[in-house]
Amino acid sequence: MDVDATALLELRADLKRRNPGTTPGLLAFFARFVVAGLAKFPALNTRFDPAATSLDTAQLTSYDGVNLGFAAQTDRGLVVPSVRRADTMNARQLDAEIRRLTATAREGRATPAELTSGTFTLNNYGVFGVDGSAAIINYPESAILGIGRIIDKPWVVDGALAVRKLTELTLVFDHRVCDGGTAGGFLRYVADAIENPGSVLADL
Repeated sequence: MDVDATALLELRADLKRRNPGTTPGLLAFFARFVVAGLAKFPALNTRFDPAATSLDTAQLTSYDGVNLGFAAQTDRGLVVPSVRRADTMNARQLDAEIRRLTATAREGRATPAELTSGTFTLNNYGVFGVDGSAAIINYPESAILGIGRIIDKPWVVDGALAVRKLTELTLVFDHRVCDGGTAGGFLRYVADAIENPGSVLADL
């Protein structure tokens, strides 16, 4: 789904002007939107028992909270540390924890628990200049959301053509967990939050 991120970038720029040095990075904002979306569509915040051998014996585990994994590139390859109980954090807290975990992973000090406890993964491949990707689910999780680069593109606003800051969202999910209605609802929620970030970020 193509999403207009202009309002989000304007909001972040305004926060940087008013509070230099304390404004969360874009990934923290995306993380906040994802966590809010999972609260409304909890079927995507589940894991299958990795020991299950068939659909008949698969055991689905649901969680009260969200351990939000995020893809981090390191000298040792791609790893996915997770923010424990991301659902209890605001954007600034998410930003601090994402930065801490990224540094820990790149230094090779991430613990097995930090690398295996995720219940949903966010992958920002836009930092590599990529628009879209067929994201791979971080098994045994059930879904992953990919975010492409944010670039200027023509977009229709109120019936007129305008240049806006667009990004592409890609959701990959396990159909054993839910069908397209749930997945589409989640994707639409996250897209709406990016396009109208004020209400979701009221607590930053």
